[in-house]
Amino acid sequence: MGQRPATFANRHKINDKNYVAPLAPVFHLILYAPGRWPRLLTLLLPLLLSLLGARTGLAQQRPRTTSVPTDVRPAPRVLNPPKPNAPVRTDTVGLVSGSPDSLNVAAGGRKGAVETTVKYKAKDSIRFEVQNKKAILYDKANVDYGDMNIQSARITVDYNTNVVTAEGRKDSTGKLVDRPVFKDGGSTYQANRIDYNTKSKRGRITDVVTNMGEGYIHAETIKKNDRNELFGVRGRYTTCNLEDPHFYINASKMKVIPGEKVVTGPFNLVIGDIPTPLGFLFGYFPTPKTNQRASGLIIPTFGQAADRGFFLRNGGYYWAANDHIGVRLTGDIYSGNADVFGGWRGTAEVQYITRYRYSGLLSFNYSSQPTTQILSSTDVNTNPQYNVPRSSKNFALAWNHTPVARPNGGRFSANVNVSSSNYYRQNSYNQRLYLQPAFSSTISYSKQIRNSPINYALQLSQTQNTQSGTMNFTLPDVTVGVARQYLYDLVGLEPQGKFYEQLAVAYTFVGQNRISNSIPQTLLNSGAIPVLGGSRETAVLPVKLDNLAKLLRNSQTGVQHQFQITLGNYTLLKHFNLNPSISYNEVWYFKSLDYSYNSTARAVRIDTVAGFNRLNSYSGGLNLSTNFYGTINRKGTRKIQALRHKVTPSLSWQYSPDNRASNRAFAITELGDLRDPATGRVFLNDPSLKGQSYQSAQLLPRYNGFLFGVPSTTKVSAINFSLQNSVEMKVRNNEDTTGTTPFNKVSLIDGLDFNIGYNFADSVFNLSPLGIVFRTQVARKLNLLVNSNLEFYQQDSTRRLINKFLWQQDKKKLARLASASLTMSYQFNPSTGDRKSAIKRPVAPANDPSLGSPTRLDPYEDYVDFEIPWDLSTNLTATYANQGPLPARFNRPRNSPYTAVSLNLNGSVKLTETLRFGFSTNYDFVNKNPAFTSLDIFKDLHCWQINGNWRPFGPTRGYFVTIAAKSALLQDLKLSRNRTFLNY
Repeated sequence: MGQRPATFANRHKINDKNYVAPLAPVFHLILYAPGRWPRLLTLLLPLLLSLLGARTGLAQQRPRTTSVPTDVRPAPRVLNPPKPNAPVRTDTVGLVSGSPDSLNVAAGGRKGAVETTVKYKAKDSIRFEVQNKKAILYDKANVDYGDMNIQSARITVDYNTNVVTAEGRKDSTGKLVDRPVFKDGGSTYQANRIDYNTKSKRGRITDVVTNMGEGYIHAETIKKNDRNELFGVRGRYTTCNLEDPHFYINASKMKVIPGEKVVTGPFNLVIGDIPTPLGFLFGYFPTPKTNQRASGLIIPTFGQAADRGFFLRNGGYYWAANDHIGVRLTGDIYSGNADVFGGWRGTAEVQYITRYRYSGLLSFNYSSQPTTQILSSTDVNTNPQYNVPRSSKNFALAWNHTPVARPNGGRFSANVNVSSSNYYRQNSYNQRLYLQPAFSSTISYSKQIRNSPINYALQLSQTQNTQSGTMNFTLPDVTVGVARQYLYDLVGLEPQGKFYEQLAVAYTFVGQNRISNSIPQTLLNSGAIPVLGGSRETAVLPVKLDNLAKLLRNSQTGVQHQFQITLGNYTLLKHFNLNPSISYNEVWYFKSLDYSYNSTARAVRIDTVAGFNRLNSYSGGLNLSTNFYGTINRKGTRKIQALRHKVTPSLSWQYSPDNRASNRAFAITELGDLRDPATGRVFLNDPSLKGQSYQSAQLLPRYNGFLFGVPSTTKVSAINFSLQNSVEMKVRNNEDTTGTTPFNKVSLIDGLDFNIGYNFADSVFNLSPLGIVFRTQVARKLNLLVNSNLEFYQQDSTRRLINKFLWQQDKKKLARLASASLTMSYQFNPSTGDRKSAIKRPVAPANDPSLGSPTRLDPYEDYVDFEIPWDLSTNLTATYANQGPLPARFNRPRNSPYTAVSLNLNGSVKLTETLRFGFSTNYDFVNKNPAFTSLDIFKDLHCWQINGNWRPFGPTRGYFVTIAAKSALLQDLKLSRNRTFLNY
């Protein structure tokens, strides 16, 4: 028709992506089938003819609008085209071998260059250059080949060279869009251009950005080999996920082994596009895979301590032994002054876990430091006073082992915390460890025997007071228990509803051996009876091997048997519950104290005698209790529908006989003409020896200070009365739409309890003080607890009670307030409550930047919840103690009855989206000074963070500021400035 005939290139440029799918397998089969050239000529000619006949008007149509520019290149020229009558040429490149039968491939013939199906698609079009064996994909192109995937604006697949080339395109503003994204296995790369050989698995990537673990790698050019290793030129390594990172490590050359490490040549740190001189001759950055730990060095922190010189702190090595065990070895070293060494500290920590069985953490710390200040400053400053160490060598051992509970299995657990008395005061910035006056440790194993009422437990325990230095070891502590056994079942009787079927007995065996380094004071009758030898003060032995014999000699061993006898529960007059009970206890000791009076020294001599000693005691009681209610129900539908008052009165009687004179727990000792310093008269016989022929005889305890104490052998015949009250109201539930829970119970008074007793067997002070306890919760936030004791007896000027009631004096009154305490706490937190605006606060994770160290030196918190705008908790504690009637004088001030009044405040506030301020403070109203104050600040800088802590006064006065990268891989990339009691 006078128009230029359409070429194959532009005539068969397919714009419909749905039309490409049938053609792609055809071309793939033609190109790669054995004997492909004869088949190509055979199939291509009919195909061209059919296309010309079926779509002759295609060239006449107006081309569709597309974002890809029209291909104006000339049609490719076919080199050395085959002639129609020429014989079939043989394969000269060796791509096809064997029989031309295409079924030979399925029969196990040799594979060609392409080992699997290449799947490709594009949003705009796909162009095939059959002669050059190329496929070009336009706009949102995607190619899948095994584990490899490429997405880009334009992708060219060259079957001759097995190279896939991906490029982006520029938009109208000249900006490169639809940049290539290359995925190979688990690695992803974004670049400007990608060339990848599908056969050799090698590639060249230009202007690439890829993610390696927690880090990102930017490079001008990266070459990838068949082992998935990367070699980069002019690269940058960072943990910032922005295209233009806030900081990076700049290196001219680098090698990357995905999932293992990044190794660079000479590098320097760049912050905010400003190069810094911080760098080194080479760089090594581990990049472990997700959930995979890796061994590596822990870079120490450099600083200066005013009392011990320059230091390197927390440097060492972390060893990931296997999937269950991790070992961390770190240490500190101080330069000191001149020829005086500043000391050192070492830490060994082992963390282990076995899923569904147990987990634990074991750490040991040892420090050596001078006992005198080797460096000092003459400047005028507000530094805290130098804390003189008690000893030059200190240690701390901590072990926590937590098992997973299993049915019918034994349970082994450990919670050990043993340290020198001043270790944490010299080496810890943690306020809890610094202020804690005592530590305790326990290692235990317990088991319930299957199909048996018997259970047993073996325990090793230790207590330590860091103020006095006393330590107590209980090695071992054995407990065997037998659950309650009903007597009718033991003798084989059938249950018939008789009263004796409620009779039951339970048994508990306790055996202990206790070793203590505290030598108790030797006092008799509060010091009124002089003792030959001994000490009036408590002595503390150092725990070391040289004192082992003394420690063993001071040990205590004992066995206790407890029988709990249940006599049943009976109902009287339909509303009263009567519970009788009997208990029998027996204690075995393996040594005792013997007393003898020395008339020459006019003192008592105490000797420790070894031997088996058996003591017993028994008691009985009755308990009568009931419940009654007072209710108010309002008619109709009200917001407050009902009010209920519950009262629980209880009346009990306890009895135990007086067998002091006949009991082996006391030794009868005659004191001759020894006089009582309180009265100046000769000691009278003990009242329990009334009617016996003794002169100035006293009953002295044979087991004073022993395990389990001295069994109570004083006669007791006491009645105790208690009255418990609680008040609740029923409030309509406005949120109930189904009628299943129309009302909610709200407690007005959780408890208002009264307790009082009267001992008929006591010769003086029969009436016990009246105890009152009040507790309630207001609006589910304010908790209130009040305790008080009221006395009924008169007192003298020294606060000692007189056996006369208060209503017998001139100014009559019923009772006197002897002591009281008040505790109030309130939580201001928008995350609590039932309002729709309430923000539910998640639980803070137990992450620790110092790799789980229980004695961290950095005080800043590692978890900050920015979703909570603010929170505040308060606690007010006050105690009262009656100081007696003695008035104050010039030389005798009267103490305040308020022995302690303190207010604690803890909270935080969100100042901006990335800035949060926290505080913790305490004020002592009695001493009129703040006891402890700590201020914290946290700033989120995207890939960096700023943590600060300031303690303006107190023994731990100082500040701590750290600017650090967030990533755990670069946790040593930080800048710290601090001045604390550890390095002032």
